[in-house]
Amino acid sequence: MAKAMSGQNHVNPSAEGIAQSARAASKKGGLPPVHLWNPPHCGDLDMRIARDGTWFYLGTPIGRPELVRLFSTILRRDGDDYVLVTPVEKVGITVDDAPFVAVDFDVSDAGESQKLTFETNVGDRVTASADAPIRVERDSKTGEPSPYILVRANLEALIDRKSFYRLVEIGTHEEHDGQNWFGVKSSGVFFPIIPSSELTEA
Repeated sequence: MAKAMSGQNHVNPSAEGIAQSARAASKKGGLPPVHLWNPPHCGDLDMRIARDGTWFYLGTPIGRPELVRLFSTILRRDGDDYVLVTPVEKVGITVDDAPFVAVDFDVSDAGESQKLTFETNVGDRVTASADAPIRVERDSKTGEPSPYILVRANLEALIDRKSFYRLVEIGTHEEHDGQNWFGVKSSGVFFPIIPSSELTEA
């Protein structure tokens, strides 16, 4: 699941400095091309994204939504590590679970044409599809589900509880890998949530 910072080597770069570099690199009408940037790794920043999507800097929640949004646009996942990247520097941060939270979704069309479009806590909108799949992990001890959707590159959003309950309300049973599963459909793709037999038992 989530991966913390690559080490405990905290560095001098500040959130303010990273934000200035991010603003300078931002392009109107789209996300910065972080996949093209290969600056030196400057260590780790004392910044953490909690499971509920709250961003912390130096142990204090970042209270400015526009600043959180700015940081989210330069977030990248390198292997198991999460980093903030600008053209001139790269710093590691800690992510407790997924970096984003899907806080709502819209349903458009119906049947095979149904589309589920999610909105994240930082303003991304993504329609579940083969390129943006929904997946569900279940706790090995409690069986509690943790649903995710791929937002961009290899960055996921944890689907919040109220949205997951709504997904369950519109779910269907279909065959998946030779077994009947309960799940949801979007963009012509079936995303399994739980084997139908286990749902019946529950």
